[in-house]
Amino acid sequence: MDTTSPGHAPDLVEAGWQKVRADGRIRPELLEAAYAEPRPRQLFPWTGMGELHFSRCTKWPWTGDIPYLQPAPEGAYRVSGPLRSESVGPAATPRQAVTMVADRLPLDCGPAFVGAREELAVHDAATLSADSEAGDPDRCTSWSRRVVTGTDGARRRPFSFAAAARRGP
Repeated sequence: MDTTSPGHAPDLVEAGWQKVRADGRIRPELLEAAYAEPRPRQLFPWTGMGELHFSRCTKWPWTGDIPYLQPAPEGAYRVSGPLRSESVGPAATPRQAVTMVADRLPLDCGPAFVGAREELAVHDAATLSADSEAGDPDRCTSWSRRVVTGTDGARRRPFSFAAAARRGP
């Protein structure tokens, strides 16, 4: 599937942002902060349980490998994920919460892939194979090969559905 179809991915992502705005489940100030940040803005937004999530693909099932934003009491926020059991930490302002997510994205994350996560996994595998054959490991764009350095200085690999499927239950 072509991830660079002119006019398609940006239109789908923008439509996702408009839908999230219209559904009223997310605090408007959080949506504005997320949309103002270029890196999360190029990902596909979706909501669930009052949370703002970001996907690397435009169709369901979406990816679940990026931290997400939750409302907290007194106008504050929590940044969690990517797994439900993981907590990044509290944030006092929408901008701080969005920055915490953006800081955990790989530098080359985005724009959103046109398709579902399974199609993205196939695309990533093909890209990894092509990069390996080219003999340039630094060009590798496979999500599972990336390492993220968080604001805390910790280096970790992002969650990968493809890697989790290979590991099994």
